[in-house]
Amino acid sequence: MTVEEKLLKTRFVIDPGRPHITVDASLCLSCRDEPCVYVCPAQCYQKEREQLVFNWENCVECGSCRIVCPAGAITWDYPRGGFGVCYRFG
Repeated sequence: MTVEEKLLKTRFVIDPGRPHITVDASLCLSCRDEPCVYVCPAQCYQKEREQLVFNWENCVECGSCRIVCPAGAITWDYPRGGFGVCYRFG
């Protein structure tokens, strides 16, 4: 089963207005390799017109982005109870 197929079986309960990940875009400007774009299995990070675009609603909470960020631009907290990702849904 591919990563994409596995992600289709994942349920996300979004906590509106309370992202569990925040990105300091000013720190991203100095990053040349942009490892978050390549390591995120849910493709939450995209590079558009020389700017990093982040979509926290699809995050699978693996923490890879925070680990590989050389600038320390990513702040990650656990979602509140009842919110976040639920694996093997469906």
